[in-house]
Amino acid sequence: MASPPRTPSAGGFPIAIGALGGTAIGLYAGQPSIGFLAGIAAGVVLAVLIWWRERER
Repeated sequence: MASPPRTPSAGGFPIAIGALGGTAIGLYAGQPSIGFLAGIAAGVVLAVLIWWRERER
């Protein structure tokens, strides 16, 4: 019997949340550009981890 198809996880969501959250924290610290870049970086790392977990299944 065939197994049911898997639905992939949304890896772009952490990138978007990271960008928004990083910008908000950066605004508070007086460095919105650095906060934005740090948020994007953290979101990309999380998205890669989600992709890697899905690939292992």
